[in-house]
Amino acid sequence: MSENAALDPARAGWVRVGIEESWFTVEREFLRSYSDYFHALFHSGMRESRQDELHLKGGVHARGFLIALAVCRGEIPAMGDPDELVEAVECAAFLQVSCLVRHLCDIVDSDNCLLLYQAAAVFGVRRLFHTAALFLRDAFDDLKEAAERTLPAELLEYCEKLAPASFVAIGTHTPSMELLQDSFRVVCFLDEMEGEWKHVTDLPTLCSTSRAGVAVLDNRLYIVGGVYGYGKETVDKTFCYNPQSGMWTTLPGPQQPRHDFTLLGHEGRLYAIGGGAQNQIISTSEAYDPSKEEWTFIRHAPRPVTSAAYAVARRRMFICFWKPPDTTDIYEYVPRRDEWKLTTTMIRPQSYGHCMVAHRDNLYVMRNGPCDDFLRCLMDCYNLTTGQWTALPGHYINSKGALFTAVIKGDSAFTVKHMLTLEYTISAGGWKPRRQMKGFPKSGSLWTCLLRLPETGPVTPIPEPEAGKGGKPQLDAEFVEAVQQL
Repeated sequence: MSENAALDPARAGWVRVGIEESWFTVEREFLRSYSDYFHALFHSGMRESRQDELHLKGGVHARGFLIALAVCRGEIPAMGDPDELVEAVECAAFLQVSCLVRHLCDIVDSDNCLLLYQAAAVFGVRRLFHTAALFLRDAFDDLKEAAERTLPAELLEYCEKLAPASFVAIGTHTPSMELLQDSFRVVCFLDEMEGEWKHVTDLPTLCSTSRAGVAVLDNRLYIVGGVYGYGKETVDKTFCYNPQSGMWTTLPGPQQPRHDFTLLGHEGRLYAIGGGAQNQIISTSEAYDPSKEEWTFIRHAPRPVTSAAYAVARRRMFICFWKPPDTTDIYEYVPRRDEWKLTTTMIRPQSYGHCMVAHRDNLYVMRNGPCDDFLRCLMDCYNLTTGQWTALPGHYINSKGALFTAVIKGDSAFTVKHMLTLEYTISAGGWKPRRQMKGFPKSGSLWTCLLRLPETGPVTPIPEPEAGKGGKPQLDAEFVEAVQQL
């Protein structure tokens, strides 16, 4: 055992950690900050807490510890080998390294979810266990054979009892007395077995999805802002739907009422970016804390922006900022620093990004093609690891306009318009058509997202709008009074 660090000023604040045949020299504060194990050890008052050499025996391997150090430093270590993944899970459990657990959750994919699911079960890493189980549930059709061959019966049973993510679509609706049609106030989900859309819930009477912000956070659907009436007044409320209870609640709206803005949910917060207010495009941005029911301003967006495309990849938030006519800047917002960072710039003819989604460490940007037809979209892929753009071959849209909105579930991308719903398989070479299903039964623009819906028994399909019926819809007195008070 070497001399106590307190007697050697040159080595004060450092500790040598021995694991197997390897030694690592690490700052005590670094270990204390990122590992609950070392935090407890250094504050225990035990003799080991004062030594400048510690030898860990059992419960962790040198390679797993090296991976943990890299992740804690903000690096993204390659972990293609199955043994590396298992040793990383083991280290995360034994040393209680929460940032390593988060990283492992981030990289769950169809190639490793079975292994990470089992390893998390063995070592008791609850968050990773649940994340891998949910991913497996969503991709179960593709992984069923491998899961039944490799998983213990109890793990397979647990996964199959989880609610899968459902593709949800919401039609455009505004609480206007003259224009309202109740049949449009619906939230629907795609029954993938039957290939048709079914009813989930009706929107609250005063809720507008016209030029609103729509996002999912912690499996709750939020609809914020939007406009109503002939004067396009801004709704100053937030509406939240809980699929477990089937109930809507009304919450405060942003401090700056806004429309045509970007709304996304990420790690316990809603973020409202830019938008329109008082006939101006704005850059102000806010974050909402559901536990406090409170909106607070965050750093302004890099420039005024409306209806910006966005995606969350590897727990990082990315927003598209278009500069006419040929440039799209993609910025990352970093919540812990409250700062915006330019990630990359795409320069393509007429590069306006209609939609952006994330799959693994790739951002896919759907943009209008080199013509005046906005229904012909091209796709470009930006890889966060390599920092490289790739133009994917072919047109990923047809005359029905199916790619103006998309969501990712497992290794599939779902897109929908009034005429049809398409599922694509995501591969290195692009998106390959997988199957075609019925379109959304209402016309107009759509909002889409993923929600985990409880099983409630048989659900009736959404009927098609009745044709040949003209005239204005009938309005009851309660609704008239509500709109007048909005």
